[in-house]
Order: sequence, then structure tokens, then C-alpha cells
Amino acid sequence: MLIVRATKKLLRLAGPSIARDDDRGTTLLGPWYATVLFWRPRIVLLVNETTLLPVLLPLAPTATLSSRIAEQISTALTVRQAPAAFVDQERQHMQTAQLGVTANRSVVGVMTEFARLAEIHRHDDPTVDLVELAVRLAATPCSPLYSRNVSPDRELIATLQAITTSH
Repeated sequence: MLIVRATKKLLRLAGPSIARDDDRGTTLLGPWYATVLFWRPRIVLLVNETTLLPVLLPLAPTATLSSRIAEQISTALTVRQAPAAFVDQERQHMQTAQLGVTANRSVVGVMTEFARLAEIHRHDDPTVDLVELAVRLAATPCSPLYSRNVSPDRELIATLQAITTSH
């Protein structure tokens, strides 16, 4: 099961919080955080709690958001050359998703910074697609990662290496 810790803005649009505060889900990467960007069309920004990896996808149609989150995360992992077996396993665990309230202020802060940076990148290049924009954001140094791998893309690589060597 995938746990998505959503901001109040997103919960108002996408549905009620079901997940408990202590739910971690069954995905190896752990919970994802999400907010809505009020662009035209509206966009959901997801950030992984473990790696701070950003993922972007359209909000509409809201009724299919949870299944599209799983697909977009899988696409993001594939673009970053995650092993196919790992992507398939994560996709299987993400078939069921539950929304919950945010619980980690540090991740929310990173999400806020990514939202600002995404707006700047989009202003500079209005034709950029969401996957490419997320790739650009993933190269951004993040203070919670300074003592480890500095940016989400590097943190993902290190996390995948740790997961594959332990399994």
C-alpha cells in the first residue's frame, strides 16, 4: 500500500484523509508527500519522504489520481534508471493508495521549495514537460540531504543500491 501524505489544499480537492499518522505503507521507498500547484491545469507535486525525489502529474481527473500517482512514480523511477524489478515491485505495492495528513515538516519545507523552483523553471521554459521538470528539480541540493548525498537524484541512487544489496 502507498501512503500519500497530502497538504490540506490537496485533501480538499482529492478526498479525505484515511491513513493514520503511524501508517508507513508497504513500498520500499516509504511514504510520499503531495501538494497541489494551482497552475493551469492544476498539478500535483509529490516528494518521497526517504529520498526527497520529486514527481509531477496533472491533478485532473481527481477520481483516478491514486492510480495515476503509482504510474507516474513508476515512470520517474524508470527515467532515473531504477532496476526494472524494483520498479515493478513498487508498482505492485502502489496499487492501493491512501491519503493521510502531512507529518514531517522538513519534507513539507522541501516540497514548498520545489514548488517555487518548478514555477521558476516553468516560467523560463513554458514548454517543459512534467517528467523533465521533475528531473531538473531532482538535481537540486536539499539541506536535509547535505550530510548524505546532497540532491534527491543522488539520494535515490544510494537508496536503490542499499535496497538491492540488502535483498
